[in-house]
Amino acid sequence: MLIRALIVLLAVAGSAALSGCAVEPTAPPRTDVFLDAAFRPPSVAMDAAEAMRLSPAMQRFAENEMAQEIRAKGVRDGLIDALYTKGRLQLDYDSEITRTAAEAFDARRGNCMSLVMMTAAFARHLKLPVRFNSVYLEENWTRNNGIFFVAGHVNISLGRPQTSLQRMTVYGDPEMLTIDFLPPDQVRRHRARVIDESTILAMFQNNRAAEALLQDKVDDAYWWARAAILTDSRWLAAYNTLAVLYRRKGLYGPAENTLRLVLEREPLNVQAMSNLVLVLSDLGRREEAQSYVNQLAQVQPVPPYKFFDEGVAAMKAGEFATARSLFRKEVARAAYVPEFHFWLGLASYGLGDLPGARGEISKALENSATSHDRQMYSAKLAWLNELREQQQEQQRQQRRREPLMNRAGT
Repeated sequence: MLIRALIVLLAVAGSAALSGCAVEPTAPPRTDVFLDAAFRPPSVAMDAAEAMRLSPAMQRFAENEMAQEIRAKGVRDGLIDALYTKGRLQLDYDSEITRTAAEAFDARRGNCMSLVMMTAAFARHLKLPVRFNSVYLEENWTRNNGIFFVAGHVNISLGRPQTSLQRMTVYGDPEMLTIDFLPPDQVRRHRARVIDESTILAMFQNNRAAEALLQDKVDDAYWWARAAILTDSRWLAAYNTLAVLYRRKGLYGPAENTLRLVLEREPLNVQAMSNLVLVLSDLGRREEAQSYVNQLAQVQPVPPYKFFDEGVAAMKAGEFATARSLFRKEVARAAYVPEFHFWLGLASYGLGDLPGARGEISKALENSATSHDRQMYSAKLAWLNELREQQQEQQRQQRRREPLMNRAGT
């Protein structure tokens, strides 16, 4: 298997469920999977309520800029325009870290989860009904430091403001207006389901666990994953994260047990199966590992990044044409990954195709989700543009040096 480790990292958007709605009962969390003694105490506070808490700065914004929009357009439309119309808050999308609502407001940037939690915090302040929706999109795989991440997506729906004069019970959808932070063509016609606030908070905590692991803060990652399970044990991604952390600590038995718990509920969970292959291999149980490899081959015939890794190997061997072909295959199935476009641009450059290189690195820039990546690809694109200018100038000088001759007709 090419997969070294798998975590579900949900950079998602959402809001709180409507009060009074019937929801499925939450199963008691499996606390017997925790190994607190194996990890140091967390270095940061882990208060789930902080995720959507309105800060004093947000309060002032609501009482001033937002109040102006609300007087002109009503509560719901005024909130949306105050937050997301250019000239007011001017928020930018940035998936690098998952911020709380207050942190996203202060930084004026955030991933979908952060921006939706911020929207939910303001909506609650204004007493608007809010709802979280999980949107079914094609799996979005990325890789960082040898760890694979799968990103899901949720969005937020806002209802009309409730008044003290309302005496009836409204069934069905009370004219909910859905806000999404992806382009319309990416979410149009996709199915969604309502999820609880507890699930959104578990997603937030699991994101924090994954981000802590990327920074090699394994102990903090454990406590975030643990908190996610206690918040909503139905969110199985947190169990998968916990198993990855156990394996990182060399606790292979607990890692296996945690992954099997996931597979009891979701027998075809790709992340759990992939990680179980690794754990069983660590334990020397090769035949069992191979049985899961065989299952994975049926569920996921071509693992994520397979063509990319083969393309990088071809690049190192100087086989640029082969590399370009492989990178094109990876882009064809995951055009949202800027790294694929960047390497396809490098392969094109290696073949002397400067326009092709510029085009692909431009696409890498377009698909970048972090400020760091945008800066890096912008610098690469600027260098290629400068190189193109140099080549064009050389061509102009060459033409000026060429002799001009007249030829009489024959």
